[in-house]
Amino acid sequence: MSPAHTVPIFRRLLPAAADAVDGGDAVDLAAAYAYPADLDRPWVRANMVASADGGAWGPSGRTRELSSPADRAVMGVLRGLADVVLAGAGTARIEGYRPIRPRPAWRELRAGRPAAPPVAVVTRTLDLQPGLLAEAPGGSRTIVLTTESAPAHRRAAAAEHAEVVVVGREAVRAEAALAALAERGLYRVLTEGGPHLLAELAAAGRTDELCLTLSPRLLGPASGRIVAGGVPSHPQDLRLGHVLESDGSLFLRYVREPEPEATATGSGHRR
Repeated sequence: MSPAHTVPIFRRLLPAAADAVDGGDAVDLAAAYAYPADLDRPWVRANMVASADGGAWGPSGRTRELSSPADRAVMGVLRGLADVVLAGAGTARIEGYRPIRPRPAWRELRAGRPAAPPVAVVTRTLDLQPGLLAEAPGGSRTIVLTTESAPAHRRAAAAEHAEVVVVGREAVRAEAALAALAERGLYRVLTEGGPHLLAELAAAGRTDELCLTLSPRLLGPASGRIVAGGVPSHPQDLRLGHVLESDGSLFLRYVREPEPEATATGSGHRR
């Protein structure tokens, strides 16, 4: 078997290898990344990749220079688990997004759901590449989350191939986008960026989980970060769920710590 077709081997570094076999050299990725059971609201999981020095993309402006077979394996499992894949229009253009094709390995993961999750793209102007609006295999049409101010002719053209949802007047706010997805029963939300969308979600306090791949590369100071833009935000505490390793890449799963309870005096101040 050629190296390009070798199945990646993941080792669990933290915590103890409770779901590993063969001395910890294999990990059940579907179990490791399972969503919480019985969700009653959208659970937003961000999947991002960064270099060892914090760069979010390579010289091409895309993430492919940072990816690896193991990273793509994790991405595949995360997509198989998700109800919907949420992305900003810029990322969709740069990365060449198209409707997601079903995979045989997803049959059990997606029991009772469509064979593949739809892509939901956030766009203020409806400047979308035609490939994203192509016919979706498995019937999961692309969802376009846009604004009242988007050009009418673009809205009409997109509606011929996708489900167009107007969720704001001049901008698509994170809360409104997630509410629109929840109305369609799409609670397991996987966002793959870009950095501006992730900033919007974080600023709204709607990033429940961060799955971060650390690639063993140095990119230097020119590359941006996984969160970008001028959106006001505040630091958020994260709890480390696990650390996996495969071929030099680290796979970190962080879960957002719940907000502290209000004080007993009823002042409303956070501890």
